[in-house]
Amino acid sequence: MKKLLLYSILTVMLFSVSGCGYNQMQANDEGVKAAWGDVEASYQRRNDLIPNLVEVVKGYAKHESETLKAVTEARAKVGSIQMSKDMINDPKALMQFQQAQGTLSSALSRLMVVVEKYPDLKANQNFQDLQNQLEGTENRINVARTRYNKAVETFNYSIRMFPNSLTNSLLLHLTLKEPFKAEAGAEKAPKVDFSK
Repeated sequence: MKKLLLYSILTVMLFSVSGCGYNQMQANDEGVKAAWGDVEASYQRRNDLIPNLVEVVKGYAKHESETLKAVTEARAKVGSIQMSKDMINDPKALMQFQQAQGTLSSALSRLMVVVEKYPDLKANQNFQDLQNQLEGTENRINVARTRYNKAVETFNYSIRMFPNSLTNSLLLHLTLKEPFKAEAGAEKAPKVDFSK
C-alpha cells in the first residue's frame, strides 16, 4: 500500500513538473536571444555598407562634408557600443544602443536628401546599387526588430502566466525583457526639403 501511495505521489509530481512551463520558458528565452541575434546581424550589415556609400557620395559631393562627417561620426558611435546578448537584459544599454542607431538613421536620411541635389550621383550605378542594399538592409532591420518584439512578448507572457510564474520565481528567476521602442518624435513624419 505504501509503495502504491509513493508511486501515485511520484506520478502526480511528474505530471505537475511537466506542466510547470520550465522548458517552455527556457525555449522562449532562447527565442529572444535568437531574435536579438537577427537584430544585431541586420545592424552590422548596415554598418558595413555605410563606408562604401559615404565614399561614393564623397566623390560627387566634396563640399557636403558636414553631412558626410555626421554619418561617419554616427557610425563610429554605433561601432563603439559593444553589441551582445547580455544587452537584452540591460534596459539602459538597450536604450543607448537604440539611441545610437537612431542618430545613424537620422544622419543617413540627411545624406539621402543631399544626394537628391546631385543628378549624376543618383544616376551612377554604384550608388544605386549601394542605395538599394541600404534600403534592403533598413527593411531587414525593421523585420528583425518586429520579430524581436514578438519574441519578447511571448517570453514576457510565458514568465508571467500561472503556473510558469511560480516555476520562474522558484527556479529560474528570469526577468522581463525590454522590447524595441520607437524613437522620440517618430510619430511625426520627417520633412524633406530639396530647396537647400
